[in-house]
Amino acid sequence: MPWSEIIILIVAGLMVGFINTLAGGGSIISLSILMMLGLPAPLANGTNRVAIAIQTLTATSSFKQQKVLPLRKSIYLSIPAVLGSLIGSWIAVDINEEIFEKAIGAIMLIMLIFILYKPHKYIYGRVEVIEKPLNWKIYLIFFFIGIYGGFIHMGIGYFLLMGIVLGAGFDLVKANAIKVFIVMVYTPFTLAVFLWNDLIDWKYGLIMAIGSVVGAFIASRLAVSKGVVFVKWVIVIVILITSGDMFGLYDFKSLIAGLLN
Repeated sequence: MPWSEIIILIVAGLMVGFINTLAGGGSIISLSILMMLGLPAPLANGTNRVAIAIQTLTATSSFKQQKVLPLRKSIYLSIPAVLGSLIGSWIAVDINEEIFEKAIGAIMLIMLIFILYKPHKYIYGRVEVIEKPLNWKIYLIFFFIGIYGGFIHMGIGYFLLMGIVLGAGFDLVKANAIKVFIVMVYTPFTLAVFLWNDLIDWKYGLIMAIGSVVGAFIASRLAVSKGVVFVKWVIVIVILITSGDMFGLYDFKSLIAGLLN
């Protein structure tokens, strides 16, 4: 493997680790890079999980060390997500990719409205909701989120943040900590499914993971030190960039291809 590809994978991993820890949607970068380097889409999808597994382990450890991870509720929410992710990993559905991407973009913009309109309701947490026990509706929501995460993963952070902030009442800092914990728990299961089907390129995955670890560590520290307002604006910027690609305002894959060439 030439040094140019190694550098590209590490830099891409750093960006993805940072974006995924603070917001979500970073997989649009990693999947585009892996496919531009010649990996077929199913192989890129499986290989991407290697970096995800390692970056979420790093971020979770950092959030726990900084005492912003509500461990008990994180475990409760991760159980239905794990079950859903196993189903999602095995699902083979003929889906229109263009319509699917526009649906993700629409959901991102809906979350953007939540964040910008009366933000005290959505980003600072609600004690009255946090103190309530989780109900079956929340578990069902996270089960379906898990199915999506197991199936494609891209944009899963937004679904998780919406569920954690609106359903469980946590602020964006704690929600990010719970989000990466849930992904950390279910990713080994989805990774096993892709491994079983021989859809992982360990060389590409581990090299990208080097950058992901650094990006995840930096992002987890900034999330706590800068607070919910910083996290909010990172999410806003990433949503605008990602949804622009989803709605066809520009082609991110073509931009990556142009940079590589």
